[in-house]
Amino acid sequence: MKIKIIGAGLAGSEAAYALANRGVEVELYDIKPKSFTPAHSNNDYGELVCSNSLKSNDVYGNACGLLKEEMRAFSSLIMAAAEATSVPAGGALAVDREKFAKFITEKIKEHKNIKTVCGQVDEVPKEWCIIATGPLTTDKLSQSISSICGGQLHFYDASAPVIARESIDFDKCFYGDRYGKGGDDYINCPLSKEEYEQFVFELLNAEKAVLHEFDKREIFEGCMPIEVMAARGEQSLRFANLKPVGLKDKNGNRFYAVLQLRKENADGTAYNLVGCQTNLKFGEQKRVFSIIPALKNAEYLRMGVMHRNTFINSPLCLNKDFSLKSNSKIFFAGQITGVEGYVESAASGILAALHLYEKLNNRAPLIPDNTTVMGALTAHISGANADFQPMNANFGILKPPEQPIRDKKQRYNYLAQRALKAINEYKRELYEKE
Repeated sequence: MKIKIIGAGLAGSEAAYALANRGVEVELYDIKPKSFTPAHSNNDYGELVCSNSLKSNDVYGNACGLLKEEMRAFSSLIMAAAEATSVPAGGALAVDREKFAKFITEKIKEHKNIKTVCGQVDEVPKEWCIIATGPLTTDKLSQSISSICGGQLHFYDASAPVIARESIDFDKCFYGDRYGKGGDDYINCPLSKEEYEQFVFELLNAEKAVLHEFDKREIFEGCMPIEVMAARGEQSLRFANLKPVGLKDKNGNRFYAVLQLRKENADGTAYNLVGCQTNLKFGEQKRVFSIIPALKNAEYLRMGVMHRNTFINSPLCLNKDFSLKSNSKIFFAGQITGVEGYVESAASGILAALHLYEKLNNRAPLIPDNTTVMGALTAHISGANADFQPMNANFGILKPPEQPIRDKKQRYNYLAQRALKAINEYKRELYEKE
């Protein structure tokens, strides 16, 4: 029996690899390289669209860092790819996009149990499958999914511009990580009070790209366009994207606001404007960001873009094992389920594969509990929720400590230690069944 997996993004690739490693024959469908969605351009699988950062690597102080460690327990392909292609990013795990996607594609294509199929799937299969088509599912398949899931929800997602390193004015910026952590992985572009105020003014008055049926209320908080954030108040960026706290130059100078740049590739020839996702027209992006002194003559390698991100109303139509309530042979994984973020999407691919494998062997799937990040995300997408919205990994969705811990650092450390113990116990129970 061959299992169809539709979509070779992070979740689909992770699911295919997990099943194949358990001896299951997989057919992995993707429209690449013959066709691309509006947000994709790389021929390889696992392409990162918005950012090259997979967020924090801090296992004991950040829920996304903890989730990465949970995934490593299951020999995650995405974690292996990220670690093999990482670029300096302080306490974060950032990657060279092209090398990252190439690593994933090579691992998938060389696996004896995976057959890749370039082609568009227009209807949801009726037999065993995992649908991991992500936020930009093709129209016909989207309609088919909608027909069995009672309609779909959507919001808008944005990405930040990428510039050439050689075009940065290094006389007007400095290297350094916040609070001195991680070395000199970021380039910091400071602004004076006057420059900051001019930047915010121009940002708010710049012309935006036209999006059909666009509604600003549908913007996801975790990928907020910088101009939308700025509209919340003149000082809002100083407490978010342009936060100066913890940053000072070699002379000990502090600044009114700071925009950070992070390596986009291993060679360090391209840099991402951190937190500067935007829906401004391309010409307006160049004009507005040139107000930042270090970026006055910046050369743009990729402009920021915004696109629709589609997800199903998972609490209404999915079981805890990511299968459809109306057909338990059909599984969903990735952002289409309402988990938000690269790492979260990949983790759901692992879980969907593990659960499907259990069902193939006539065993009831084991569901991780909400003391783990994997289990907490599962509970979010499958629990009763009248106002369902996408969710990132965060400590707030985990089961609270048995006894209150007021100190945040101690609380996070406790939650992380408890989660790692629980995920290892979950893995032991799962593998004993195999």
